[in-house]
Amino acid sequence: MTAQAGMGRCVRLLLALAGLVLAATAAFAQDAFPSKPVRILVPFPPGGAVDIVARTLGDELGRRWGQSIVIENRPGAGGTIATQALAKSPADGYTLILVATGHAINPHFYAKLPYDFGDFTPISLIASSPNMLLVRADSPFRTLADLLAAARARPGQLAYGHAGNGTSPHLAGELLKALTKVEIAGVPYKGGAPSLNDLMGGHIPMTFNNIPESIAQIQAGTVRPLGVTTATRSAVLPNVPTIAESGVPGYDTGVWWAMLAPAGLPADIREKIAKDCAEAVQVPAVKERLISLGAAPIGSSPAALNDFIRAEYQKWGPIIQAAGIKAD
Repeated sequence: MTAQAGMGRCVRLLLALAGLVLAATAAFAQDAFPSKPVRILVPFPPGGAVDIVARTLGDELGRRWGQSIVIENRPGAGGTIATQALAKSPADGYTLILVATGHAINPHFYAKLPYDFGDFTPISLIASSPNMLLVRADSPFRTLADLLAAARARPGQLAYGHAGNGTSPHLAGELLKALTKVEIAGVPYKGGAPSLNDLMGGHIPMTFNNIPESIAQIQAGTVRPLGVTTATRSAVLPNVPTIAESGVPGYDTGVWWAMLAPAGLPADIREKIAKDCAEAVQVPAVKERLISLGAAPIGSSPAALNDFIRAEYQKWGPIIQAAGIKAD
């Protein structure tokens, strides 16, 4: 073998080794996600259900990933402020959002949104829960029948608080109005926690809220649930009747929470986050925490979440349009 041939062979070997090193480095970089803190945007204030679920999930994801999970609350406009911020974020997995039911139906409430469903990568449906119709513990309304009788006797004089236009508590109130033909004004808040605070302060006579952010006040005896909004009773509050069984047949609605990322998220990162979310909600401590809050853990695939969001959009469109509900 000539010196020139030997040199050429060495060069080829070095190039091959360099290629292997680059491939291994790329594979390692992919496997290393996440290599820095991850932000989870929350479209509602601290203390609300979305916030509670996000922090419960974030604690477990942080433990699995060995990274800090930063919960960033950006309330307002029925969740659209935080959602728009996500749509403008890099599609690298380091900015996520935990949305609620309103995400699927906000297009029916707002004439124009600064984003559409195609601006997001569905990750996983995390959990779901009933909403509840709540009054203060000292309220004269002991049952749903009491409340409806008062509403019919004083049309338009009673009001219910909710977490904001397009949220599931808002829809719960509008569905009750539609099925019972009562006139009750809806009062929007920037989240369920402020609505609950005004209920306890005596500023509103009732509110629709979800179990996670209401359960502590129910257990403390400061508020009283008149009914849950789903077709079946909650395992956490088995003695609270459903609204359907309290005289409003066909009444059935609830709240859900789902993880999204910006559009264009690489498939390997999408699948990793989805897999870790699905496993996280089944970890005994996380599962027990969610159940204690009245939430049922789910942990779906990205494809299943995509189908679910579009089905929710189709389901609520006719109801919202018939009621003439619009965002402020």
